[in-house]
Amino acid sequence: MPSILIVGGGPAGLSAAIYAARANIPTTVLYKDGGALGRTEKIENYFGFVEPLSGPDLLARGRAQAARLGVTLTEAEVTGIEYAEVGFSVKSTGGAFPADAVILATGAPRAVPPIPGVLKFEGRGVSYCAVCDAFFYRGKPVAVLGQGEYALEETRTLLPVASSVTLLTAGGALQAAVPAGLSVDTRPVTAVEGTDRVTQVVFESGEPLPVDGVFIAYGTAGSADFARKLGAQLENGRIQTDIGMATAVPGLFAAGDCTGGLLQVSKAVSDGAQAAMSAVKFLRK
Repeated sequence: MPSILIVGGGPAGLSAAIYAARANIPTTVLYKDGGALGRTEKIENYFGFVEPLSGPDLLARGRAQAARLGVTLTEAEVTGIEYAEVGFSVKSTGGAFPADAVILATGAPRAVPPIPGVLKFEGRGVSYCAVCDAFFYRGKPVAVLGQGEYALEETRTLLPVASSVTLLTAGGALQAAVPAGLSVDTRPVTAVEGTDRVTQVVFESGEPLPVDGVFIAYGTAGSADFARKLGAQLENGRIQTDIGMATAVPGLFAAGDCTGGLLQVSKAVSDGAQAAMSAVKFLRK
């Protein structure tokens, strides 16, 4: 029986798996970790949950739901995808997996700067998404680490909400026009510090900048490598799909953050469902 393999175990990948399994298609999900959702402290803008829940909690529910429906969940890092005699061969640290259709749902990996404290305070003052988390910093001072247009877009989201926003280029050159009301500091940053949560960033000079939140905005990289190598079309690093989440490569679909647009759980879940339905239709032809 034709099978679907999904690369990525976040909301897009798990949503796709649930829809594929319910269509009675053998489905495997390969995932490395929980991705951005697994590092999210609190979600309160997802439909149906009266009280906030953490990203790991939502992820665990999605995995349990997919497993109940018969989806094979395998924790392994995908290292390559190649054409096979029929369909695809997906290579991973857990071995090679054949698939008649592949759904890429790898998210948009955030570049993490090698600054002490960034990893330690993920979900406790360090965020990778202003749209997701700006609400939690109403009336509080925050900083954005980055230099390009992506970083500037994050500051535009934060400016109407936070008490102050400082763009930290960490010694790099600013690559975009600065919006009104934004402070810019180009000094190298040596640490993000705090106790239970972030309280400050520290410059190379030793001078601290008190902040309640630090938003990392160094762009995205790597999520579209598999699509590129298979010949799918990309634009600004995002995988291009049609309305059904199909790429230009027959049998290859993409869903979630790797396709761009609104980087939110609700969109990822919708994309995953659509990609699965399109993949099922493709296989049944």
